[in-house]
Amino acid sequence: MWWEAILNAIDRQRWLDRPGKVLRGAVGSALARGGLAGRWLKNALHGTWLGHPLHPVLTDVPLGAWTAVAVLDAAEVFGGRRRRRSGADAILGVGLAAAVGAAASGLNDWQHTRGRPSRIGLVHGSLNLSATLLYATSLWCRRNGARGAGQALGFLGYALAFAAAYLGGHLVYGERIGVDHATREGLPRSFVPVLPETELEEGKPRRAIAGEVPIVLVRCGGQIYALGETCSHLGGPLSQGTVSDCSITCPWHGSRFSLEDGRVLDGPATYPAPRLEVRVQNGQVEVRAAHA
Repeated sequence: MWWEAILNAIDRQRWLDRPGKVLRGAVGSALARGGLAGRWLKNALHGTWLGHPLHPVLTDVPLGAWTAVAVLDAAEVFGGRRRRRSGADAILGVGLAAAVGAAASGLNDWQHTRGRPSRIGLVHGSLNLSATLLYATSLWCRRNGARGAGQALGFLGYALAFAAAYLGGHLVYGERIGVDHATREGLPRSFVPVLPETELEEGKPRRAIAGEVPIVLVRCGGQIYALGETCSHLGGPLSQGTVSDCSITCPWHGSRFSLEDGRVLDGPATYPAPRLEVRVQNGQVEVRAAHA
């Protein structure tokens, strides 16, 4: 299919890795220098507070606004309906303002990608940036007596935004960026033994299998906790993570989860880790899926 050819062509552009690395480092460094404020901003832009990635929520606003602008401009150009001018210009401004938040959240999510998703994401962001610049120029033209040129720039910007939206959809549905990677099905409904209690040391994660699902066991403060072992962000192995303050941090991208209930304490993850109930019977640690 033609769209697969385009995606594969983007993936072959390995030269994109270099500017991607520079941009990734700049974003990460800027947030790190922000200290607690940077950490708060990072989590806010990921959507950890929302329980769902924030970026797709924000992208609906500029895309919806610019679709409305395209319709109103078309009504004016082809139908002579000039009374729609003020509405189109106001909505264009709303789209530009919303594009700032969408770009910030998208860049924050993108910094954790590598390889093919990173290259496609970089082109996706570049197209959106180009569309935004075209719309900003379009608004300037409209307000300075060059309405025809402004509308032409708007239509061109919409075409680029549409192409960017396609790549964004592929990142979610094709590359599985921003979806829940945690394994939630197949956890045992009744208690099953997974590990001798004597093999579980304080503060040291231990991988085990419950049914057919990998889990991570942690003893913290004398209490034993169990979570799904696959990080919900991009599938990192939590059993190789670090434990502190009854939380576990993924070794891949730093997502941090509460051992008590699996909730996200720090992103980029937005979905909680599956929690299991734990008991010790006859020297064996037993687990089962937590009941709602």
